[in-house]
Amino acid sequence: MAIPTLVRRLFWLLLLALIVAAAVVFVLKRRGAVEESAYRTTPVDRGDITMTVTATGSLSAVTTVQVGSQVSGIIRALYADFNTSVRAGQVLAELDPTPFQAQVEQRRADVVQAEVQLRNAEIAFHRQERLLATGLTSQAEYDAAEAAADGARALVGQARAALTQSETNLSYTVIRSPIDGVVVSRQYDVGQTVAASFQAPTLFTIAQDLTRMQAEADVDQADIGRIHTGQVARFTVDAYPEDEFRGTITQVRLNATTNVNVVTYPVIIEVANPDGRLRPEMTADVSIEVATVRDVLRVPNAALRFRPTDLGESSEPAAAGASPRAGGTGASQGSATAGGRGGSQAPRPTGAGDRPGPRAAAENPGEAEPGEILRTVYVLDAAGAPVPARIRVGLSDGRFTEVLGGELKEGEAVVVGFATARVNSTGGRPPMRGF
Repeated sequence: MAIPTLVRRLFWLLLLALIVAAAVVFVLKRRGAVEESAYRTTPVDRGDITMTVTATGSLSAVTTVQVGSQVSGIIRALYADFNTSVRAGQVLAELDPTPFQAQVEQRRADVVQAEVQLRNAEIAFHRQERLLATGLTSQAEYDAAEAAADGARALVGQARAALTQSETNLSYTVIRSPIDGVVVSRQYDVGQTVAASFQAPTLFTIAQDLTRMQAEADVDQADIGRIHTGQVARFTVDAYPEDEFRGTITQVRLNATTNVNVVTYPVIIEVANPDGRLRPEMTADVSIEVATVRDVLRVPNAALRFRPTDLGESSEPAAAGASPRAGGTGASQGSATAGGRGGSQAPRPTGAGDRPGPRAAAENPGEAEPGEILRTVYVLDAAGAPVPARIRVGLSDGRFTEVLGGELKEGEAVVVGFATARVNSTGGRPPMRGF
C-alpha cells in the first residue's frame, strides 16, 4: 500500500510543477508581449510632399449680365425662357407700350404748339424791327419782342427734348439682349408688373459663354500669401464626386470679407467646360498646390504629435541643447525659430545618460536656419524606451513633413503612438489579471 501512495504523491507533485511552469511561461510571454507592443513605430522614408491650400467657392460663368428694365409697366410678352440661347440685340420681352405711346403723342403736340408760338413771336419781332427802322416804335417795344422770340425758341427746344425722352422710354418697353449667351434665370412672367423706381429690376440673367467657367474661392488670410496668379488649382463638385477638375488662378482680389472675425479673400480660378458638365452656382471644394518637394526625407505627422507619458518621475525638461542623442554637447535647440515658433525641449527620459552614446556633432540640428522650424520626435533605444531626437522640418502636406536635417536617418523607426497594451499613467506596466 505504501508504493501506490508514493506514486500518487509523485503524480500530484509533478502535476503541480507543470502548472507552475506553465504559469511562469505564460507570464513571461505576456510581459514580453507588453514590452514589445508598448509603442507603435514607423520607419523614416523618402518621398514627395505637396503643400496645398484648401478653400470652398462657387462656380459661375466668366461673364454674367443681369438684364433689367428702366421703365415700369406690365409685361405683355416674353420671347425667352430658361436655357434659351440668345443673340445680342434679340428681343427678350415687351412691356405694355400704351401709356408710353400716349406720352409720346402728348409731347409731339407740345412740340407743335411751341413751334406755333415761336413763329408768332418771330413775326412780331420782325414787325417791331421794321417799325424801329422807320422810327414808329420805341426801343423798349423792340427789346420785348426780341425777348419773346428767344423765349419761344427755348420752349421749342424744351418740348423737343421732352419728346425725345418720351420716345426713349417707349423704346425701353422692348427688352433686348445685350450679349450672346444663354438665359440662366427669368424673374417675371407675362402679366406681372415691373416697378422701376430707384433701381432697375432684374428680368433675365444671361451667361455669355458656359464653355468657360470660373470658381470664386474664399481663401483664409493665413494662406493668401502663398496664392499667386498662374498656380494650378484642383477642385471637385458634389455632382461628380469621382471627377477632379483643373483650373488656373487668374486673379487674387483685394476686397476682403469678414465673417465672424474670419477674414477671407476671393481667388478667381478659370476652368474649361467644353462638355457643359459644370453649371453656375455649383459648390466647389478647391485645393491649390502652393509648393512641392520631391524625393525628400519625411516623417509622419503623427510622430511630431507624439509625446510619451512615462519618461521619468520628473516632468522637468532637459537643459537646452542637452538632447540625449547629442550627449548634451550641442548648441541650444530650444531657441525661437522663424515665424515666432520655437521647438519645445522634450522631457528627459529616466536613465538617459546610461543609454547608447551620442551621435557625431555634424548631425546635431543646432540652430534653425531662417524659415526652418525645430521639432522633436522620439525613437526607441536598446531598452525599448522612447528617446527624443531633434530635427529641422520643412513642408507638410498634412500626412508627412519634410526633414531638412537633424538626428534622423532614412529607415530609422520613429514612434507614432502607443500600442494597444499601452503603459499606464504611473509609468508602470498594466497589471496581470488572474495571477
